[in-house]
Amino acid sequence: MDISSELLILLGTSASIAFFHTLLGPDHYLPFIMMSRSGKWSTSKTVWVTILCGAGHVASSIMLGFLGIAFGLTLSKLTAFESFRGNIAAWGLLAFGLTYLVWGIRKAIRNRPHRHEHAHEAGDAHSHKHTHSSEHAHVHKAAGSKSLTPWVLFVIFVLGPCEPLIPMLMYPAAKNSMTSVWLVSGVFALVTILTMLTVVMIASYKRDLMRSINLERYTHAIAGAIVSFCGISILFLGL
Repeated sequence: MDISSELLILLGTSASIAFFHTLLGPDHYLPFIMMSRSGKWSTSKTVWVTILCGAGHVASSIMLGFLGIAFGLTLSKLTAFESFRGNIAAWGLLAFGLTYLVWGIRKAIRNRPHRHEHAHEAGDAHSHKHTHSSEHAHVHKAAGSKSLTPWVLFVIFVLGPCEPLIPMLMYPAAKNSMTSVWLVSGVFALVTILTMLTVVMIASYKRDLMRSINLERYTHAIAGAIVSFCGISILFLGL
């Protein structure tokens, strides 16, 4: 298949827009960085959750774009619908973050380190510091409960639109051919997911930062606050 200069420009534009749209949108990576840190996810879990959510995020807009092209829907209608579901996703991210923040604060208060004094018959005494989380961690591990956090994030990201994809890339590509639409969409999806994953993995090397500055107990609350900020940044700051 001969690739026209117009298609090459669209493919290059698709890669550039996907990269900067993802990098400049903290909601694309901060939730995974913070949830991975607070939930002590393994590297493999962090990778698959990021890829799964990124794929769902892009796929929902691609499917909508193809439906719009197939049924001849006007760009204004699709843009309005994208904006509507984007608001739903942003409110969902804010609600999830605030809920996690409150839970994290309660957990931090309950797990405040406290000291126990022990006296012995010989007159000696010693004390030690511990938290409730260290006492009961084995109970929760034994229960084998699995967190719903990855699936909550997945639903939110599926609802969240890729704003520039349909109006700036898919509809212009449709004037060329449906093959062009597939190629442009594929490049956008690949670059978006790779950018998300790269930022999340780079941040994962800084996992010991909170421990080093004695914030380990507050990781859940901090994670909730940052996820809430992502929702606020979309709703009120236009990020």
